[in-house]
Amino acid sequence: MPEGPETRRIADLLAKQITGRVIDHIFFGIPSLAVWQDRLTGCRVGRIKTHGKAIVIHLDNGMHIYCHSQLYGRWYFCSSNDYPDIKRQLRLAIECQGRSALLYSASDIAVLTRSELRDHPFLRKLGPDVLDKSTTPGVIVGRLNSAGYRNRQLGGVLTDQSFVAGLGNYLRCEILFYTRLHPGIRSSELNETQLFTLADAILKLTHRSYQTGGITNNPDHAQQLQKQGATFEDARFFVFRRQELPCYRCGSLIEKSMQSGQACYRCPECQSV
Repeated sequence: MPEGPETRRIADLLAKQITGRVIDHIFFGIPSLAVWQDRLTGCRVGRIKTHGKAIVIHLDNGMHIYCHSQLYGRWYFCSSNDYPDIKRQLRLAIECQGRSALLYSASDIAVLTRSELRDHPFLRKLGPDVLDKSTTPGVIVGRLNSAGYRNRQLGGVLTDQSFVAGLGNYLRCEILFYTRLHPGIRSSELNETQLFTLADAILKLTHRSYQTGGITNNPDHAQQLQKQGATFEDARFFVFRRQELPCYRCGSLIEKSMQSGQACYRCPECQSV
């Protein structure tokens, strides 16, 4: 599933494609939403925002299109007469003055009023968006110290969207490695310096991934590895999906285990209990 950085980059492309443009035609591949096709035609697309892994398209008539790609959803951008020839099911098509934004295979789509958006069952449970400017280290430390999270293992907290929205499995693994923390440790066991180091890493690596198109490893090191023949996927991470390969810090072999139902990767030396 795309995490916060990938979702924000998709939203950037979506904004470039249709923001400020009038909708000439809109299609919903979900039958219950077909009633909105005529009602939204002629609206102008306003800002496009991300909420963790969800995207909200704001329209000038006060309505909002909410969509979450989940595991299989994928956006395509093209001219209105050049749809891709693929076997995926088209769920949403927005055509604006010769440009199209197409969402395939996603099922979590809704058209909402402002109050419905505010009370949406998924959105209202989200923590602060990790890429939002208002999400500061102090905000994150405050949440790490709060009753709902301070006594839970960090390996579970970091992928809980109610804690901070937009983190997922690869960011969890990379953040914990970067801060030398074992996934089983709790924030209540950390001192203030460690808490702020963790908060800084949450923001730093997420923003790095957003800015680089998915790299959490040191960008210079990733570039050097690619020059030596490594693929982008092989070079982009510190530990994620690198089981049985040497740690870039100490040379120990990266280990894979299960944490909160997902594969978790760590260095046994750098991240000892």
